[in-house]
Amino acid sequence: MSEQQPLSPWKYKPWWCQPWSILLTGITIISGSWLLFKIIWLTVIISIPVLVWMGFFLLIWPPLMMRSGVLETYQQDKI
Repeated sequence: MSEQQPLSPWKYKPWWCQPWSILLTGITIISGSWLLFKIIWLTVIISIPVLVWMGFFLLIWPPLMMRSGVLETYQQDKI
């Protein structure tokens, strides 16, 4: 019998929805707003929803997916 690998929600997501792409997109949007406008309050306003989006998908979503049981169901369907 083969050992099961730990479940990772990132395994089931496309390349554009991986942690590195989320970080890269968020950093690009925030730094791009600063480089384009050079207005701190505008960059802060842009940063807030971007940081919330990044925080949700990098910190909150993965544990929720692992606890939900959806990944086990998906993995069993593929066997």
